[in-house]
Amino acid sequence: TFLSHSLQAKMSRPVQAQRLEGIDKNIWVEFVKLAATYSKVNLGQGFPDFPPPDFLTEALTRALSGGNHMLHQYTRAFGHPPLVKVLAQFFEKLLGRDLDPMTNVMVTVGAYQALFCCFQALVDEGDEVIIIEPFFDCYEPMVKMAGGTPVFVPLRPNPPKDGKLMSSADWQLDPAELASKFSERTKAIVLNSPNNPLGKVFSRGELGLIAELCVKHDVLCISDEVYEWLVYDGKQHVRIASLQGMWDRTVIVGSAGKTFSATGWKVGWVVGPNRLLQHLRTVHQNSVYHCATIAQEAVAQGFQRELMLYGKPESYFVQLPKELQQKRDWLVQSLADVGMKPIIPEGTYFLVADISQFKSDVPDVPNSDEPYDYRFTKWMVKNKGLAAIPLSAFYSEAHKNNYTNFIRFCFAKEDATLKAASDILQKWKQEKTS
Repeated sequence: TFLSHSLQAKMSRPVQAQRLEGIDKNIWVEFVKLAATYSKVNLGQGFPDFPPPDFLTEALTRALSGGNHMLHQYTRAFGHPPLVKVLAQFFEKLLGRDLDPMTNVMVTVGAYQALFCCFQALVDEGDEVIIIEPFFDCYEPMVKMAGGTPVFVPLRPNPPKDGKLMSSADWQLDPAELASKFSERTKAIVLNSPNNPLGKVFSRGELGLIAELCVKHDVLCISDEVYEWLVYDGKQHVRIASLQGMWDRTVIVGSAGKTFSATGWKVGWVVGPNRLLQHLRTVHQNSVYHCATIAQEAVAQGFQRELMLYGKPESYFVQLPKELQQKRDWLVQSLADVGMKPIIPEGTYFLVADISQFKSDVPDVPNSDEPYDYRFTKWMVKNKGLAAIPLSAFYSEAHKNNYTNFIRFCFAKEDATLKAASDILQKWKQEKTS
């Protein structure tokens, strides 16, 4: 009888850990599936559809077929020695300070795991974490999962008066509003510059304001800089850790996926003071142990090449933004031609466009609690075959309804992909006017 009881005995107690409450929804799961089902042209998810540079794939091939069979085995848990060494050399140049590869650099499974380590290691139950909106959507659930409370402060758009197209620089923090979010409960602020989804590159003045508040309130800064090389129009990416009083309280998050156009390799890193990184190492060693050795080896070789060519025209870090700036300008033109209003990004490979002119195409659903940009984006992929991402996905519940007239496109695509998108838009415009 015991056996028959045990076969029938369903578990009645809740199985889900409480910390997962309310964070189970993920926009990417839904929209990636929609794009895979309906899209002819996918400008939704942020990855290039062109190959990584030859020198990187050649490095991987060499690592695979070379004589060093140890590259198929475990390496050092906190980063393959050649990779942490070259990252330390590179960031010494960028930050103007000496770095110890063993204590100031840690390699992670993409920047995503780097962020997870930051929140798990540094945020405690009840700590507040300031997040600037719009924000990359994993920050909020990761803060909550660590027991923290996200506190949101939006970048506010100031449209230019002369009817010119908006730039991401026109979206700014209100200094008084930002200052009001800091309190004795604030543990950290998350900074993402260049910012996904807007493409905003924070100016030295804006970063100075954030730095001043961090120092005044003794707050940490988690600085997500995965798009650090993708900056346009001669803009400078300023690293907040290089500002006065900030090195000691900042963790810099970086990504080989974004840096070398190889998002599927999932190699990321954190750079920062040992007093912070030692706690990230504890989370890392108790979660993933380490990132694929062979991918780390190839990325290390990619960085060695870039270190030698640093600042020279043949450097990939110089060439890639030049190419992407042309693609950006092309997509801006295509969208503007058909009556969408693009916001010209200063960095990243995303741009946000205002869809107000196109609203009449998408029927309104009375009493729908789904934000308008979600409905628009779903309608567009199903009816036009063009995939994008709704901007309100990058906002908190409290603010998302103010930003439902915008959608995000990714322009890190082959010219053929951008041309196909442009053709869809042109045809759509003709249908509207005929």
